[in-house]
Amino acid sequence: MDYKYIEGLLERYFAAETSLEEESILRSFFSQENIPADLEQWRALFTSEDVEMLDETFDERMLAMINEEPQTVKAREITLTQRLQPLFKAAAVIAIFLTIGGALQAPWDHNWDTPQDYAVIQQDVDTVGVQPIQADNWGEAVVGDSTQVLNPNQPKN
Repeated sequence: MDYKYIEGLLERYFAAETSLEEESILRSFFSQENIPADLEQWRALFTSEDVEMLDETFDERMLAMINEEPQTVKAREITLTQRLQPLFKAAAVIAIFLTIGGALQAPWDHNWDTPQDYAVIQQDVDTVGVQPIQADNWGEAVVGDSTQVLNPNQPKN
């Protein structure tokens, strides 16, 4: 069977040039059971129940929906404190991390608290042959007791 007329109607339908009678012909054609395979893809377009919704009363129904009383929306007021609350939480987390990091770092910062601890480390350095240097005399090498480097206020012998 030749379906050129139906294919021509489909082309006109997609170009928005069909009349209501031609669209009803397309609907009745696609409501049949035996349709060619190449036209099967358009069946859902013309047999859908949504097409029936676009009748003469469509405009009246849409205007009635537009003129209905709008639903009230309850809006709540957000204060500045509530708006900044995520930032406060982030600052608290950062403060906690810094506090914990500082508390964990403290045992490693105080390894040479006493002159005896420093002297033990300095003896290890002296056995290698490294000369200690005082911070305020960068140009001059200081040779002497390692406790003098640790405590510069101690009187020299």
